[in-house]
Amino acid sequence: MGKEMKQMQPAKEKLHTLYKIYEKPMYHIAYAILHHTQQTEDAVSEAFCRVIDNLHKIGDPESPQTRQYMIQIIRSTAISQYRKNARESDRRSPWDDKFLQIPEDAPPCPLEQQEEQAMRQAVLAEMMEVLNETDRKIVLLRCQENLSFREIARQCGIKEAAARKRFERARKAMMQQKGVTSYEQLFSL
Repeated sequence: MGKEMKQMQPAKEKLHTLYKIYEKPMYHIAYAILHHTQQTEDAVSEAFCRVIDNLHKIGDPESPQTRQYMIQIIRSTAISQYRKNARESDRRSPWDDKFLQIPEDAPPCPLEQQEEQAMRQAVLAEMMEVLNETDRKIVLLRCQENLSFREIARQCGIKEAAARKRFERARKAMMQQKGVTSYEQLFSL
């Protein structure tokens, strides 16, 4: 029994590392496909079950191949869930649709707005982990407060050109951390 436990330890550590690295990005990918919190959580769980079944095929958890594999797993899992949802919606009758229809002028659900805002804030906080305090402040003032570089420079006590350059460097650092090549991709995660 002791020998069996020792053999399981590296696999358990690898799985823990994979979860630590990929759980949040996988959640964001699945949410982008499903747009439903509970189904997204289910998709991530199911994806990790698939990973467990194929753990022996995974080498270094931080390698580009592993990252691509994890993205492929969550995409296929989320798309399967999306297709299942589509099949189930096809089974509803026109009578169901009449009563389930939301008027176009209805205000968005506050809970959905809160979830979306919380998700955006979590993604932004994760991306900003690579930045120092001043650069974080510059990014927040620019992206959330929509301040000009002149106003940012005044608030931070630096020159306008320095504020502009620090924002650009911070943006590049966040893009590099997320492995994206364009500004649009950075904020679509």
